[in-house]
Amino acid sequence: MKIKELRSLGEKELNSKIEEIRKELMKLNAQIATGTTPKSPGQIKNYKKTIAKIYTLLEEKRRNE
Repeated sequence: MKIKELRSLGEKELNSKIEEIRKELMKLNAQIATGTTPKSPGQIKNYKKTIAKIYTLLEEKRRNE
């Protein structure tokens, strides 16, 4: 996701988005652990980056309040 899209979301929505992404990341990691190749291996990196972006935004919002 792009940072502009994430900035428009509220704190609860960001937390739920983290949960969604973590579930998807867990599925992809399970595929790798079993030896199958994921459909899009680059997606793992994107998921990790998105989680980091969300945590950064949450921290910014907490500091501004």
